[in-house]
Amino acid sequence: MRRVNYIPEIRAEFLLNYLYPEVGDQWIVQNEGTFYRNYNSDLLSIDNDKTLAQTARDSFIKLLPQGLITLDTDLKGEDTSEKFKRLQIKLRLLRETFKPIDTFRFRDSIFIEKQVDRLLQDKLSYVLTTYFGITIDQIENRYVREAALLLPYVSKKRGDFCFVADLLKVLFKCQVNMTIGRYSHSDSTLHWLPMVRYEIIIPGLSPEEYLDMTAELKPLKEFIEEWFIPVEVWCKIDIKEHNFHQQTNTRLTLGYNTEI
Repeated sequence: MRRVNYIPEIRAEFLLNYLYPEVGDQWIVQNEGTFYRNYNSDLLSIDNDKTLAQTARDSFIKLLPQGLITLDTDLKGEDTSEKFKRLQIKLRLLRETFKPIDTFRFRDSIFIEKQVDRLLQDKLSYVLTTYFGITIDQIENRYVREAALLLPYVSKKRGDFCFVADLLKVLFKCQVNMTIGRYSHSDSTLHWLPMVRYEIIIPGLSPEEYLDMTAELKPLKEFIEEWFIPVEVWCKIDIKEHNFHQQTNTRLTLGYNTEI
């Protein structure tokens, strides 16, 4: 089936590897010339039944010396239309002659594109393992597994409390309230630490659900404190129910929807 490519910015090798990864080095290329590039995409059309890719690229014919294919006098004189037809037939035969060379080069480029794509996919895992000592596949907690993907940016995001709040919003898909202040274990204000507190607003949890989510939150809290919170900052992350008024006929959970 022949399909026209409507994505002008994408490279032919990348698109073919994405759409037809199983075809690989079976593609046959038909280069129409870079003249088409002015108003078309790199990959003009795809015929997956014939494994034929039509591209807006120059063939190896362009490497032939000037004057070998045509002469300046070829279209001069009488019977210009007949001379032009013979010239077009000659060019078509030359394209067919050079098609195996163009195809070999195109298949080699597809192979290189596939290898580069594989390396880029493995790059993040390699960076996390080599520089941070973390293996994504071995992380059991789902929230920590997602947050670990941001470690390559930790040098710029450490101490950015708003970034941590946004991270929690994305991970839990809910509202997060952030409070920045001071923490002291005593009533004295002579000695204190900078404090940041995050309240993850998840209403309607039963006591059992609250305990389960709190246990699931603990590894994430330890991860955030280790990588994204400065060591001198006291950090607290809690799960809360927003705008809840304590009532005697309602099931209450200490630390979640009720305080002493």
